[in-house]
Amino acid sequence: MTLPNQLTVLRIILSPVFLFFFLSEIIWMKQVSVAIYIVAALSDWYDGWLARKFNYITSWGKFWDPLADKILTSAAFIGFAVVDLIPWWMVIIIVGRDVIITLLRVFSDMKSYSFTTSYYAKWKTLLQMIFLYYLLILYVAQFTPEINSMYGETISAMLNEQLVFFVSLIITVITFHSGLLYVIRNWQIILKLFEIEN
Repeated sequence: MTLPNQLTVLRIILSPVFLFFFLSEIIWMKQVSVAIYIVAALSDWYDGWLARKFNYITSWGKFWDPLADKILTSAAFIGFAVVDLIPWWMVIIIVGRDVIITLLRVFSDMKSYSFTTSYYAKWKTLLQMIFLYYLLILYVAQFTPEINSMYGETISAMLNEQLVFFVSLIITVITFHSGLLYVIRNWQIILKLFEIEN
């Protein structure tokens, strides 16, 4: 197994590990969860760079790499729903959309079709990642006495329930809308994938 594929496996393994540490009642485990998430996210960038630079592109990697990314981000969104930072219905829409679109892309690659992507979808992913880091760092910071004693009011303001809900709603709408546009734009390919007649 190539190094990029090993990093993909590592990312999949780290996803439930991150969730376990994040949901722990022990402060140091919550703190470690931030490091785990950052390492897992960096492995995504690094395995992509290795695959492109040294042409370590395999069918296995094409299938599992995008799924590993969604497993990691889904773990974070689910964690935030469990601790009541984000409503479950939003998480279901975000995770459901990303998993469905990713599976369609993987399936199309397996059948030698190419889905068209847009900058809109890429911006959606960027917004999701920024939001995840924002929530993760601030949420864990409030459980760190040294940080909370100095910046407690600021952290509380930045994690204001109405603010987080509003931003979560915007990201949910953008995620759903980008998924809908993705399906519309690639509808003919989707029909071919499942051999559906018009």
